[in-house]
Amino acid sequence: FMLGQKSFEGIEKLMLLNLQVAKTALDEAADTTKSLASAKDMQELMSMSTQLVQPSVEKMAAYGRHVHEIATSTGSFMSKLAETQLAEGQKKIMSVVDNAAKNAPAGTENTVVFLKSAMAAASNALDTMQKAAKQATDVAEANFQAVTNTAVKASQTATKARRAS
Repeated sequence: FMLGQKSFEGIEKLMLLNLQVAKTALDEAADTTKSLASAKDMQELMSMSTQLVQPSVEKMAAYGRHVHEIATSTGSFMSKLAETQLAEGQKKIMSVVDNAAKNAPAGTENTVVFLKSAMAAASNALDTMQKAAKQATDVAEANFQAVTNTAVKASQTATKARRAS
């Protein structure tokens, strides 16, 4: 139930963000059209268009960050929920193994030890995979931020260079 609710919350946030972006884009398009139509000559038109590029790149980067934050938040919640459920499942299985060990006939001790060892190995493998996934997510997030920042800085530099020439 919580998984579905959190998924719908993420979808709702994305829809609201997209509606806000669409509304803002329409308003800005109308303003831009009016501004460009008021240009007196080609040089003024080119100057105006150059000035309009920078805010657009920054807005696209901000939109990307918002989408990333929503996806990361939703994914993080789902991951924590899955981890909790896996831990509970492991405890239940270990409880069953322990109860079976207490009631096991003589001579099956090796089987019980094997089952416990297999459960511990599976738990360790799961922990390792979760840590690796977390590291990969952290690296991807850092790379996303770096690419976004680089794109914004490149746009700012290009805009400054156009203004200077």
